[in-house]
Amino acid sequence: MCRILGSLAASADRPDPAELAAVSARQRHGGPDEHQVLSGPGWSLGCDRLAVTDPCGGRQPYRLPHLPGILAVLNGEIYNHAELRRRLAARGHRFPDRCDGTLLPALYAEYGPAFAEHLDGMFAVAVLDLRPGNAQLLLAVDDMGMKPVHLHHDPRDGSTRFASEIPALLAFEGVRIAPREDSLDTVLATRTSYSAHTALDGVTVLPPGATALVRPGRAPVVRRRAPHAARPLGDTQDVLRHEVRRLATADAPVCAVTSGGLDSGLVTALAAEHARETDAPPLHTFHLTYRGKWPGSEAAYARAVARRARTVHHEVTVDPQEIPSLLTRTVRHLGQPNADPIALSTYALFRAVRENGFTVALTGDGADELFGGYDRMRAALTSPPGVDWAASYADALSAAPRLLREHLYTSSYAAFIADQGSAADRIEQELRSAEAAGADRADVMSAFETRWRLPAYHLRRVDHLSMAWAVEARLPFCQPSVVAHARALPPGARHGKRALYEAGAELLPAAVLNRPKQPFTLPIAAMIAPGGPLLDTVRELLSPARLVLGGRIRADRVNKLLNRHLERPNQHIALALWALAVHELWTDVVQGMRIPLGCAAA
Repeated sequence: MCRILGSLAASADRPDPAELAAVSARQRHGGPDEHQVLSGPGWSLGCDRLAVTDPCGGRQPYRLPHLPGILAVLNGEIYNHAELRRRLAARGHRFPDRCDGTLLPALYAEYGPAFAEHLDGMFAVAVLDLRPGNAQLLLAVDDMGMKPVHLHHDPRDGSTRFASEIPALLAFEGVRIAPREDSLDTVLATRTSYSAHTALDGVTVLPPGATALVRPGRAPVVRRRAPHAARPLGDTQDVLRHEVRRLATADAPVCAVTSGGLDSGLVTALAAEHARETDAPPLHTFHLTYRGKWPGSEAAYARAVARRARTVHHEVTVDPQEIPSLLTRTVRHLGQPNADPIALSTYALFRAVRENGFTVALTGDGADELFGGYDRMRAALTSPPGVDWAASYADALSAAPRLLREHLYTSSYAAFIADQGSAADRIEQELRSAEAAGADRADVMSAFETRWRLPAYHLRRVDHLSMAWAVEARLPFCQPSVVAHARALPPGARHGKRALYEAGAELLPAAVLNRPKQPFTLPIAAMIAPGGPLLDTVRELLSPARLVLGGRIRADRVNKLLNRHLERPNQHIALALWALAVHELWTDVVQGMRIPLGCAAA
């Protein structure tokens, strides 16, 4: 697990070492163990390493003596590296260590741009081919988009630059930082950036399962690959058990994040089972809560899961007075607005994981998208004929429903969005078109969620905020065998995560199996209520002077909305206010991204 960076230009000028050092420094919190950046005429390639697989080997950028001119860097883990190494060794390749990424130059030499089709894991890979007459850069990410890579192509000089994190990318000279004009509407409509866009004009993120080919002076050509082939492994519990055991094996200490819900509970139970059966030390589990009495606490459920699984349980308690500073730090690390209040909890939780000596953490992310766990999915599946389920579905994704957004916008901004179209419009059209083409509605929703929503809203947040503390988050539900298994289930088994409840019947406490669904989050309505620790911060960020200056939001209507919430705290109003405040803070933070963030998580 690492942070990677690089560039390819049409000119033969050598990149400025100071510039490359600044790029590396901005994401070094994710790779504190080793740093190296190589450069030459018109190119650069670098890595900040978090040593997990073969910590004593695997120096990046990877180079093999018998393959001069091919360099590679890797962010993530390649879980089938032993199998690939055997295959490549049979073809005459030799490797100096057993690090997973060391085989990448040989894999590329054998398969060219199709090399990523052979990788099973979570990864963002860059391969630089400097052989005579063949200069090109290949970028590839895993099928689910667990590991991001951000790109900027400058049409003026033909250069392409990339980095794992947006703040690092912005340290390259020539990368513009203008926010997209539609970023506010997108955050309110989808809670984060949508599709391959980011909130910054000119900065994109490589879509899940895609490979980008970059040649000097040309814009990247992005193509989606065929999904990694996965073998059927049995029933749901068996498939998940296989992946948990595979991901719980590491050359670094492994723990589990336990929210108290079904998904993380299953991962915890199976990881603890694996530890016992392999005579390993007991599994450590982590759960985050806030000091004091707050609505929606899941601490009792997390303790029940830990007791049943016989783990060493850590209940991490955060002082609510720290929350405003957590907000600033999470927005800075994410590099773009994400209106999920869980971001603050995620950041604080992985901080505790690292401070307790763990480098790898198993999580339950991805289950809802694959196994139909969201209320919006249930509502769509039970929607009566003739009802516009796609519009309701899109509204359920939002931080502020369409009518509220239109009520809050100034006339000029409303006209701009009407002319350009909203992300919500594009989502509705995609859902309707897929169903009109004959796809099953459950398949339509799962495809949308895993292709766009999961990577943008959840996986980038988990990646950035875990790596803010040099923790590798591993996601069993996002592995190819689990994805293929979920998609092969009959529709009924995916409704309401029925297959997962059946898998957990013998593994989890009845209280966890029978409880209502609740996301691991921040009690945002209470936090913004009178006397709440976030009220002053939100008030400042949504002050009339700020909003009037921005010209997109009606300050008087936002003020009325805040007053309504203060009179009677409401979760839906709180989320809309929160999304507005996060976007306002992000606009401040992005203007300061020319200032180095430092070499350690703050």
